Amino acid sequence: MDMQGILARQKAAHLRDGAPTAEQRIERIDRCIGLLIDHRAQIEEALNADFGSRSREATAFTDVAGSIGPLKHAKAHLAKWMRPEKRKTTPAILGLFGAKAEIRFQPKGVVGVISPWNFPVNLTFAPLAGILAAGNRAMIKPSEYTPATSELMKTMFGKVFSEEEIAVVTGGPEIGEAFAHLPFDHLIFTGATSIARHVMRAAADNLVPLTLELGGKSPVILGKSADLGVAAARIMNGKTLNAGQICLAPDYVLAPHDRVEGFVEAARASVSKMFPTIKDNPDYTSIVAQRHYERITGYIDDARAKGARIVELKPEGEDLTQQEHRKIAPTLILEPTDDMKVMQEEIFGPVLPLKSYRSVDEAIAFVNGRDRPLGLYYFGDDEAEREKVLTRTTPGGVTVNDVIMHVAQEELPFGGVGPSGMGSYHGFDGFREFSHRKAIYSQIKKDIGPLQALRPPYGPAIRKMLAAQIQR
Repeated sequence: MDMQGILARQKAAHLRDGAPTAEQRIERIDRCIGLLIDHRAQIEEALNADFGSRSREATAFTDVAGSIGPLKHAKAHLAKWMRPEKRKTTPAILGLFGAKAEIRFQPKGVVGVISPWNFPVNLTFAPLAGILAAGNRAMIKPSEYTPATSELMKTMFGKVFSEEEIAVVTGGPEIGEAFAHLPFDHLIFTGATSIARHVMRAAADNLVPLTLELGGKSPVILGKSADLGVAAARIMNGKTLNAGQICLAPDYVLAPHDRVEGFVEAARASVSKMFPTIKDNPDYTSIVAQRHYERITGYIDDARAKGARIVELKPEGEDLTQQEHRKIAPTLILEPTDDMKVMQEEIFGPVLPLKSYRSVDEAIAFVNGRDRPLGLYYFGDDEAEREKVLTRTTPGGVTVNDVIMHVAQEELPFGGVGPSGMGSYHGFDGFREFSHRKAIYSQIKKDIGPLQALRPPYGPAIRKMLAAQIQR
C-alpha cells in the first residue's frame, strides 16, 4: 500500500487549496455525521461480529451517538473557534500607538489517526471532529483486532471523501509501524501505553507532534460518606460496559475497611439487576480476542493462587466455561496484594480488585505510588475529603460521584498525563490541539524615538531605558 503517496497527495492538496472556509469544514463534518446515521445497522453488525457478541445498544450509544455528539458540537462552534485571538502588546503602551498582537489558528495540514479496537468507530470519528474543525486532512489506521469494522470504515469514508481529504489504511502491525513512521503534521494515537512508546519513537524520527491517549489503572476512591448502593451501581456499570474494555474503566476500588462487605453486596445486587443472565445475554459483551480472554482469566487465576478472595458476580449455576463466545463474568478480587498481576497491569476487562484503607491519606498515597492514571473517581459527600483527593492526586481527569462520564463533556479537555497520555482533545481543546497557533505581532508604523534607541549606535536613551527595566 502506497501510504507515502497518499500522504504526499494530501500534503500537496493542503498547499494547493489552502485553509478551508468554515462552510467547507462544516460540510465535511456533515458528511461524517451522515456516514454514522446511514451505516448504524452495519456498524452494530460489524462490531458484534468482531467481538463475538457485543450489545447493539452499547454500540449505538458509544460508537454511533457518542461520535455524532462531538461532530455536532464542533459544527456548531467552529466558526467562533476560528476567529483570531487578540492579545495585549508588551509593553502595553505600544498598543496605544497602533501595535497589534494576535493568535491565528491555522490548519496543521495532514493528521494521522491510529485508532484502537475497543471503540473503533468513536475513537476514529471523535478525533475527526477536532481535526476537521481545525481544517485538516486525515489518514486513519484502524485496529486489526476489529477487521470487519475497520474494512467497513474504509468503505464508508471511500463513499463520501476523496483520498485527498480522508484516507483509511488497513492492515496488521507492520502496516501500523510504517504508518507511525510517516512524516505527518500531527499524529494522534489511542491505545496501550506499551505500544505508545514505539509510536513516540517512530514519530521522533520526523519530529511529528503527538497526542497520545493511553490508559493505565484508573482508581476509585470510595469515601466514608458515599452512598454504597448508588456508587456500586455506577461503578459496576462502568466496569461491565463493553465488558470493561474501556481505557477509562474503573480499574480498582479503594474502600474504607468497614465498607468492603457492604460494597460486595451492593455490587452483587447491581450486577444481577443489569444482567439477570450473562451467557446468552446480548447486553453483555464478549472479550475481543482469545489472547485477551486468557490474559484476563490469568489475572484471576494468579490472584486466587496468591491468596485473594474471588467473588464471581454471575447467576447461580450458569457455567461460562463451555461457551461459544469469550464472556467473563464480573469478578471482584478482594484485598489483592501488590505482587498480583491484576495490580500491576491495566485490566481492560470485567475484573475489579477491591482494596481496603484505614484513612483517606493512605488511599491517596496508594494512588500516588503508581503511574499517573487517565481517570480518577471519587464517591462521597465530604467536601473537605473530596478537595483533598482532587488536590493531592494527578490523574488526566476526574469524575466525582460517577465513573467515565467526564469523557462525555465536550467543553472539557480529555487526555492523560505522563504514562496515561499527553495532549488533550474534545471541543475547543481539540480544535486547538490540531491547529497551529500562529503568533503575529504587527509593529507601529511611526519610527518613534524608543524604537530608534534599540538600534546602534547605543547612547544615553537606551542606557536610561535599561536602567528603568533592570530593577526590582
